[in-house]
Amino acid sequence: GEVFGDCRPTRDGTEFLTFLKKAVKSHSDSDIHVILDNLSTHTTPEVQAWLDDNPHVTFHFTPVGSSWLNMIETWFGIITRQTIRRGTFTSVKVLVKQIRDYIAHWNVDAAPFTWTATADEILAKVRVTQTNIRKLVDNNGNAATRQVPAR
Repeated sequence: GEVFGDCRPTRDGTEFLTFLKKAVKSHSDSDIHVILDNLSTHTTPEVQAWLDDNPHVTFHFTPVGSSWLNMIETWFGIITRQTIRRGTFTSVKVLVKQIRDYIAHWNVDAAPFTWTATADEILAKVRVTQTNIRKLVDNNGNAATRQVPAR
C-alpha cells in the first residue's frame, strides 16, 4: 500500500527511467512487477536496455484504450478528492509540495487495497452491462429506421 511518487516537469523516457530506478532501488532483492499504460516513454531503447539488465523487474502493459483496471486509479481518485480538487495553488511548486506531503501522510498508515468483490460478482456485473448496452444499441438502431410522418 505504500505509494512512491514523483512530480516532474516533463514526461519522457529519461524521466521515467530516473523514476523507475528510484522506485525499485529499495526492492532490488525482490521480483518487481510494474503495471503500465502504453505511453511511449515506457518503451524507449534506454528503458528497454535497463529492463534487460534488471531481470527481476517485469513490465505488464494494460490493453490499449482501457482503464488501468487496478487500484492506482482508485488512489488517484482519493488524492484528487482529498487534496487536489478543491485546493487553491498559487504555483506549480505549491501543488507539487501538496502532492508530496499527501504521499508522505498516506505512507504513515499505508495498507494495500483489498478487493471485496468476488470474480463471480464482477462477471455478473459485466453481463448486466453487456445486456444493457445491447438494448441501447438495438433501441438506437430501431429509432434510426423509423419514419417520421410528414406534416
